[in-house]
Amino acid sequence: MKVVSKQRNSGMCIICGMDNRLGVKAQFYNMEDGSVGSLFTFRVEHQSYPGRVHGGMLATMIDELAGRVLWVDRPDQIGVTMDINVKYRKPVPYNVPLKGRGVYVQKLSRAYSAKCCIMNMDGEVLAEGEAKYLILPAEKILEGTDEEPDWDRYVEDEVPVTEIEF
Repeated sequence: MKVVSKQRNSGMCIICGMDNRLGVKAQFYNMEDGSVGSLFTFRVEHQSYPGRVHGGMLATMIDELAGRVLWVDRPDQIGVTMDINVKYRKPVPYNVPLKGRGVYVQKLSRAYSAKCCIMNMDGEVLAEGEAKYLILPAEKILEGTDEEPDWDRYVEDEVPVTEIEF
């Protein structure tokens, strides 16, 4: 499937943060069918049992994919997780390239839900989930903190990936 554009990356997010030394540094793409796609590799720092990625990291990736579904058609809005349900299908190894995909299930003016999955490069589903999000203004999310937002620190004009096979 063709990549339409690349989404931005943040500085310190555990999944997409380019400055987070323990982060996944995942890249996310807007796909031609209106879904979001990702290419990433978990590392040994993300393990639970030897050779396996921690289930919490898998849930966090599902959450990130679902959150980024909003940016496919509403890149200037922010969603916050209200509910998430993850199903673990197979053990996920670290140091192996993986891909993820997220699609809308329902779109409303102030909320949405998305279904997402993590797959190996052969397309086998390793984990999947569904999440519900509330759409909030960015200033509401930043209430109570004196930190500056970094969710658009890394924006690339070039798209290094042109296709992802789902």
